[in-house]
Amino acid sequence: MSVQNLRARLGARLNGDGEAGFTLIELLVVMLILGILAAIALPAFFNQKDKATDAKAKENAHSAQVAMETCASEEGNSYAGCTADRLKEIEPTLPAPAGEGVEGETMAVTGNSVNEYTISIVSTKTHTFQVVRKSDGSTEFPCDPGGEGGCPSSEIWTQ
Repeated sequence: MSVQNLRARLGARLNGDGEAGFTLIELLVVMLILGILAAIALPAFFNQKDKATDAKAKENAHSAQVAMETCASEEGNSYAGCTADRLKEIEPTLPAPAGEGVEGETMAVTGNSVNEYTISIVSTKTHTFQVVRKSDGSTEFPCDPGGEGGCPSSEIWTQ
C-alpha cells in the first residue's frame, strides 16, 4: 500500500465519505412517529375482544332461539316444557345453563309458557343479550348495559 493510497483512505474516512447509516436524530424522529401512531391505533384494538365475546353471545342467543322453536315443535307447539337443559340437548354448542358453576358464558330460560319465553345469554364480560318472545308472537332483542361492547346505546340488538 502506498502512502498516497493510505492518505486518500484517511481523508475519505475523515470526510465521512463511504459511511452508510442513520444519525441518532433521524432514528429518534422515526421512533417518535411510531409511538404517536401506536398511541392512536392501540385503543381501537383493546375494545375488539369485548366486541368479539359479545358477538359470540349474540350468535348463541340466536341459536338458542332456533332450539326453542325446535323444542316447541316437539312439545306440541308449547314453550312451557322448554328449559335451558332441554335447549342444550337440542343444540350442544349452546353455553351451559346458568347456576351450574361454570365460568364464562351462561344461558337462562325464564318466563316460558305456552306462547312466550325469554332467553338470556350472559357473555363473559357480563353483558346480557336476550331474546324475548311475547304472547302476541312479536320478538324483541334487549341487551344490557347499553353503549358497551356489542350492546348499542339503544339497548336493542339486532340479529
